[in-house]
Amino acid sequence: MTLTRSRVAELLRSHDLRPKKSLGQHFLVDPNTARRIVRLAGVLAGERVVEIGPGLGSLTVELLDVGASVLAVELDPRLAAVLGEVTEGRCEIVVGDALDVDLVALCGAPPVRVVANLPYNVAVPIIMRLLNEVPAATSLFVMVQAEVADRLAAGPGDPAYGAVSVKVAYLATAALRGQVPRTVFAPEPNVDSSLIAIERRPVPAVDPSHVSKERLFEVVTTSFSQRRKMLRRSLAGVVDDGAFERAGVLPTQRPEELDVGAFGRLAERP
Repeated sequence: MTLTRSRVAELLRSHDLRPKKSLGQHFLVDPNTARRIVRLAGVLAGERVVEIGPGLGSLTVELLDVGASVLAVELDPRLAAVLGEVTEGRCEIVVGDALDVDLVALCGAPPVRVVANLPYNVAVPIIMRLLNEVPAATSLFVMVQAEVADRLAAGPGDPAYGAVSVKVAYLATAALRGQVPRTVFAPEPNVDSSLIAIERRPVPAVDPSHVSKERLFEVVTTSFSQRRKMLRRSLAGVVDDGAFERAGVLPTQRPEELDVGAFGRLAERP
């Protein structure tokens, strides 16, 4: 069942549903955009896909139509019921919050693809949870708010570069794959969206035997919490006096100038 704008409106009306702003519900109403996402994600027949926040199923039906095995995680039980009708029982549906459900158990053994139009208000926490806690999720292809996508994919020196950019780079590679106009949603959001491909690294960018993820993220978070300050000031008490020389980093630099490797060297203890 292809979900056009008129079909989405009919489903909402017949089930007496109204999008909830509190859940960031904006329904994809353009089948061509859904097909474009599936095509760019490179989903093949027989692959296992987890979709988070499927809504009424615009993307779900296109994933199913290429032969993917889809598990959909939907927070709103009202939408989950309609999704079962739209997909005619062809996918497994789990009602729950992607920030709370047992994603490790749901994903099972690798590899699993995550393909989703993520709710704007929780996109970053969901992505970071997948990368940090769900090793089976080897590939993420998601649609998020354009500003968020820029932050996720940014590198040193980019205006959008920040703590989340470094944390993603530690665990994965991220690349922008296109923009999506707000006009393909109902109701129309007040921002545009972007597509981003995130591929898990076989091993983290910084050797965990040299510095733990927790220690690295502490240094990264502290640095960017005072991003206008020179590192010697923002990291006072967090790294020792000799850390900058050992890392080959100038104490006068600012966090947006350092890549994940440099942060890793700074975070190492003598």
